[in-house]
Amino acid sequence: MKIVIPMAGFGTRLRPHTWSKPKPLVSVAGKPIIGHVLDMFSTLPDIDEVVFIVGYLGEQVEEYVSDIYPDISARYVVQEEMLGQSHAIWLAREGLTGPMCMVFVDTLIEVDLLLLPSEKAGAVTWVKEVEDPRRFGVTEVGEDGWVRRLVEKPDDMSNNLALAGFYYFEKAEDLISAIEKQMEQGDQLGGEFYLADAINIMLKAGLKMRVETVQVWKDCGKPDALLETNRYLLDNGRDNTAEAQLRDGTLIIPPVFIHPSAEISQAVIGPHVSVGSGCVILHSVIQDSIIENEAYVENALLSESLIGRGARITGRFKMLNIGDTSQVDAL
Repeated sequence: MKIVIPMAGFGTRLRPHTWSKPKPLVSVAGKPIIGHVLDMFSTLPDIDEVVFIVGYLGEQVEEYVSDIYPDISARYVVQEEMLGQSHAIWLAREGLTGPMCMVFVDTLIEVDLLLLPSEKAGAVTWVKEVEDPRRFGVTEVGEDGWVRRLVEKPDDMSNNLALAGFYYFEKAEDLISAIEKQMEQGDQLGGEFYLADAINIMLKAGLKMRVETVQVWKDCGKPDALLETNRYLLDNGRDNTAEAQLRDGTLIIPPVFIHPSAEISQAVIGPHVSVGSGCVILHSVIQDSIIENEAYVENALLSESLIGRGARITGRFKMLNIGDTSQVDAL
């Protein structure tokens, strides 16, 4: 089994944090997004290789993976031109044969991958019912239960089975062939080659693809979505509240994740707060926020805030979205 993770986008919706680090390294619930994505595959046996398709500041991803996940057999491919999902996979085509999973890096879902070794279908796409499908790709399923086609950003709301950005292919080489045909035909949307068009080529050629419904699908692509995902993960076992509550001089309101190396004094932390390594928080009240590594916060009141690594905040503020190494002082 090979895992392919496209992540070359600029992450513009998460500015200013993505000026100094790629989106996969933005933290949520005490861990970079890419760490949570890789953890989804922890139950999957026999992973031969994980292919990371990187772009801007991609060397930081390589450093993180080699440090935290040293046992992963990793390959890195650089996508210099943002020509779409299919183009990213095309660049990584070398050696992509046999079973393959593909997941987009800003998508976290709860999924049981133990079914894949015995999977009979030629492909699987994970979906979730949504209220408004027009900003997603959707899946059309026939009366026989097999996927008929995928539609990227539909004009109407008649089909609400949204694509969750997670796929399994029995034969990766067939996907590569379909992408080659897609690019030859110039099948694009807004100047990008979307994966849905390549899959539709496979479906027309007889691919048997089924859907697998997920109940939990969390997005990490925007600040408000990142905070919502942080809340969900802390509420569902990714906290270390019991350890955090052993600290003296701090009131902890669960759930929270506080890195053991963080220094906190005379503060109220929580609920739904993640604090990274090396942080210093003094005389502050913080709730529903993510404080990245080595940030300094003093005499502050923060809620629904994203504080970048190495940032320095002093003073009474209610809501901040501050990138790495920034400094904000109240007069």
